[in-house]
Amino acid sequence: MSDNKKKELQVAALENGTAIDHIPPEQLFKVAHLIGLSTMDNRITFGNNLESKKMGRKGMIKIADKFFEEEEINRIALVAPNVILNIIRDYEVVEKKYVSLPDELVGIVRCNNPKCITNNEPMLTHFYVTDKAMGTIKCRYCERKISKEDIIIK
Repeated sequence: MSDNKKKELQVAALENGTAIDHIPPEQLFKVAHLIGLSTMDNRITFGNNLESKKMGRKGMIKIADKFFEEEEINRIALVAPNVILNIIRDYEVVEKKYVSLPDELVGIVRCNNPKCITNNEPMLTHFYVTDKAMGTIKCRYCERKISKEDIIIK
């Protein structure tokens, strides 16, 4: 087997499903937790610290027969905003989605202000992303700014 073929087989091929690629290695298990992989019955393949021309090292998750909804993609964007979702059908990539933080986050993040109405009334949280590069968000209701490190995901 040639060296090129050996490198291609680092992670098993996927017939149908989604490959989450270019995950920063230190964020791989956070992404897995956020999208609830531990409760899925799908076949899941993890790869971490794989070689990457772009990043040096990367993580990857392949999930058979799973296609993500917008809310799930937004959850991924909170911890790994530059990943690529490869949608696979019949062993071919049919679509690439470049994940980035949206302008607004609804019902995903908890406000860390204990006096915020969203922590005291049964309602969805609503945040505006004020700085996509730094991952800073601002609560629509109490206007508290939260940095990426202090975000609490529901």
